[in-house]
Amino acid sequence: MSYAIDLPAYLRRIGFQGEAKPDAATLRALAVAHVAAIPFENLDPFLGIPVVLERRRLERKLVEFGRGGYCFEQNFVFREVLRAIGYAVQGLIARVLWQRDDDDVTAQSHMLLRIEIDGESWLADVGFGGMVLPGALRLVPLVEQASTHEPYRLLEQGGIWRMQALVRGVWQTLYRFDLQAKDDVDYVVANHYTSTFPESHFLHGLNVARTEAGRRLTLRGRDFAVHTLGGETVRRTLTDTDEILEVLEREFLLRVPQVTHLRARIDAMPLPSPGVSA
Repeated sequence: MSYAIDLPAYLRRIGFQGEAKPDAATLRALAVAHVAAIPFENLDPFLGIPVVLERRRLERKLVEFGRGGYCFEQNFVFREVLRAIGYAVQGLIARVLWQRDDDDVTAQSHMLLRIEIDGESWLADVGFGGMVLPGALRLVPLVEQASTHEPYRLLEQGGIWRMQALVRGVWQTLYRFDLQAKDDVDYVVANHYTSTFPESHFLHGLNVARTEAGRRLTLRGRDFAVHTLGGETVRRTLTDTDEILEVLEREFLLRVPQVTHLRARIDAMPLPSPGVSA
């Protein structure tokens, strides 16, 4: 039986208004609405629940159950949405370099999407956590491109591309990739590593993010931060489990799963050392 995503349900989930057409304006608008409504989150790996990349299962999680997910889950669902609207979409895979040296060799552990619109190639990525792209980029190098937050640009050398964002006046690389289209099995392998490998950071602490108009919100462990566009970052340490659960629901719009050991896992997260400020 062939799979087709419930497009009206998804559009309601992200609060998209208007006609969804396979053009550049709609692509940008969908990406902006998606990252504002569906949070990046790693609750399943954090709780010891492996992530399964089965399309209907992912749709139910992100659309019906009010959850979020990380890059493979987010971009799997977004890919199916775009195809249902009529876009030609291929998946790519990247090596994450955010807050690392540009020449580091990291695993291919991040998914992004290439979209063809009227003979022109675009990139979209609704699954990069606190620095997610709110919008879409034309696949052209050395051109500063606007998003609803920081400007982005792409660099290319010898067929290898880098995605960069202008953060506090400095161009910083998010990840490195090539343009070879990937099959789902490639993501299954990478996802298995990301969601089950004992050294994967997704297994050891909360990692939640949401990007809305003018604000990026992140929760890493007990550190809750609100990054205001053009303004200061406000941080606070959440020491109480009830407060963390409230922030997940109120600030990240996350329907917290009713899993018996969730409170125990949050309780076990390390508290900041005395005298150390977040």
